[in-house]
Amino acid sequence: MSPIDPVTSATPDPSEAEGIQPKRVLGVFTLAMISFAAIVSLRNLPLTAEYGLASIFFNGMAGLLFFIPVSLVAAELATTWPKNGGLYVWVEEAFGPRYAFLAVWFEWIQNVVWNPTALSFLSATAAYVINPGLAENKLYTIAVVLAVFWGSTLLNFFGMRASGFISSFGSIAGTLIPGALIIALGVIWVAGGNSSAMSWSPSTIIPGFELDNLSFFAGVILGLAGMEMSAFHANEAKNPQRDYPKAILLTTLLILAVFIIGSLAIAVVVPATEISLVAGLMQGFEVFFEKFHMGWAVKPMAAMVAIGALAQISTWIIGPSKGILAAAKSGVMPKVFTRTNRQAAPVSVLISQACVVSVLSLVFLIMPSVSSSYWALSALTAQLTVLMYLLLFGAAIRLRYSRREIKRPYRVPGGLVGMWVVAGAGIGASLFTFFIGFVPPSQVSIGNPVIYVTLLSGGILAMSVPPFIFMAVARGRIGERNTAETEAPEQGDGNGTDSKSDR
Repeated sequence: MSPIDPVTSATPDPSEAEGIQPKRVLGVFTLAMISFAAIVSLRNLPLTAEYGLASIFFNGMAGLLFFIPVSLVAAELATTWPKNGGLYVWVEEAFGPRYAFLAVWFEWIQNVVWNPTALSFLSATAAYVINPGLAENKLYTIAVVLAVFWGSTLLNFFGMRASGFISSFGSIAGTLIPGALIIALGVIWVAGGNSSAMSWSPSTIIPGFELDNLSFFAGVILGLAGMEMSAFHANEAKNPQRDYPKAILLTTLLILAVFIIGSLAIAVVVPATEISLVAGLMQGFEVFFEKFHMGWAVKPMAAMVAIGALAQISTWIIGPSKGILAAAKSGVMPKVFTRTNRQAAPVSVLISQACVVSVLSLVFLIMPSVSSSYWALSALTAQLTVLMYLLLFGAAIRLRYSRREIKRPYRVPGGLVGMWVVAGAGIGASLFTFFIGFVPPSQVSIGNPVIYVTLLSGGILAMSVPPFIFMAVARGRIGERNTAETEAPEQGDGNGTDSKSDR
């Protein structure tokens, strides 16, 4: 790959070079299922469960103002520029390679910051196999976070084939089955007339609009992120302009139903003040199983959910790292990041992100509890994530003006006004998420608010500065190389002989 000043270009899709068009074979339901599988995770259910019926409001607003805009905008970009590279290609078309690298960086670094939260959820779930009391034990959590992440990193050294089985099996056993079961148990509980730990008053659907009561909105947004990945399949729809919006609507309804009903299933049996952000799902299962005289099922269910969390982590360890590898090969990052092994795994990048995760794990020692640490890292992840989405939405608007002549198989409805409304809603939701992340939620004891805000501010700064340093160094190297090439012919011996050639 030839370097572009100073960041990587996307790798061309071989099918484009050969003039091969993607087969349009996907219907509405299939498109919806692909998107559903890409987004749904049980990790965020305890977070919205603390709101009770208000989880309907938060999930609904997040779906309307963020999830649907991301889906529609990404579908237009993916079908118009269907090259390998995704986000990088779209932002590069709009703003150039520097901003494209910045977008890819945020896509990668937010995933790195996300890993300790997912791992703490895994550790709390696994605690129910050993001793539920360990779920909020800081040292136990750190030990599991480090052991599992470094173990998964080493596993990924052997390439995707080694982790493929875990990912496939874990998605079914650890996400689909437990998710369906927690919903079914919640419905049975309510239908059976059992007491509820939450209020069913319709007035509680609309929450109070105090800032500390709206903080969890950042976590809801984070739970709905990732739809841009599935947008690539929009070009394979039988009729993208007609079928993709229908698929998005169906996906939205399905995902929101799982998140809302799953959250309420936990809320009806676990009081809001007792819900653990990391162990809330297993708290719910424990109450349900004890009620239905199935206490023996707690440990097997905990093992299944833990496997599902492990599968998700294993999948995301190596995927985003390949974008950083491509950037390093272009010359925008230090050469050390280009190192791969025989299985083409980006070992330097994998080790680097494992080191970052290890440092971030120290947050569990700083914050008052595992739940508060979980929330602080979730808020930081959400803030870094929406910085990426701001570039995505901005690129979509700009390209409607700068590349208006390009044929778009799918277009956000409503012309330019429609794009401004849809992308504008996404920009507004992203900005709100970024700033509300600094407000500690009233439901979580975060200790000293100054330490909390300092932690987030320092985290954003530490995670955002490196790409600018890399780009500045890369520009310097390119400038030095160009200067050397320009001056080289003048460094002869006076007889028309180039002294550099003599050497």
